[in-house]
Amino acid sequence: MNLKLTNKQISIIEKANPFLIVSTIVAFTFGLYFSLLQSPPDYIQGDSMRIMYIHVPSAWFALMAYTILAGSSVLWFITRNPIFSIIARSIAQIGMIFTLISLVTGSIWGKPTWGVWWVWDARLTSMLLLFFLYLAYIFLWQSITNKDLASKISAALAIVGFVNIPIIKFSVDWWNTLHQPATISKLSAPSIDISMMVPLFIMTFATFLFLITVFFIRLRIEILDNKIVRMREVK
Repeated sequence: MNLKLTNKQISIIEKANPFLIVSTIVAFTFGLYFSLLQSPPDYIQGDSMRIMYIHVPSAWFALMAYTILAGSSVLWFITRNPIFSIIARSIAQIGMIFTLISLVTGSIWGKPTWGVWWVWDARLTSMLLLFFLYLAYIFLWQSITNKDLASKISAALAIVGFVNIPIIKFSVDWWNTLHQPATISKLSAPSIDISMMVPLFIMTFATFLFLITVFFIRLRIEILDNKIVRMREVK
């Protein structure tokens, strides 16, 4: 089956990349300025809480990336259109990187806050499982030479692994953990001051732009790789 993505659409993606790269740099510049220089230190955690501006967006987009991965895998099973497999592969590595950043920054934040680098509580353990799910998906795709079979197995893994996403989201509500409960999602009364919320939103927007930028680059690479594989199969 041919990719349902025209050369014109691919050209639009390529032309959008320079704009996205510049926008990402500008957004991160503003975000880091407000996060590091303008926002006040926390009255309990002091300046160590500033790692939140990297940790929280990374965790959010790690979950979002896996949701896209699982959704694309479902659509691939329904339509068998290879573009959904390509989207899944393009987002997988990005999601794994965000998960790793979330785990590392969370450990750095946890040392001065909890007194330890790591605890096996529900939130941290489920996030670590998410990292291994990303790793397993990437490993399966790269290790299986039959790409149709690789698509089936990796897509099945992505769909089954999605059960971990609500576990991560609600782990702090379902179990007694060291990890603090939700603060931003309580829109009626968020337990974070506006002076910290604004920099966090800017950093979140910058991280989102970064995700889109890298995703478009990865998408273009995966499309080219797919065309090369198909050409070799024809020969």
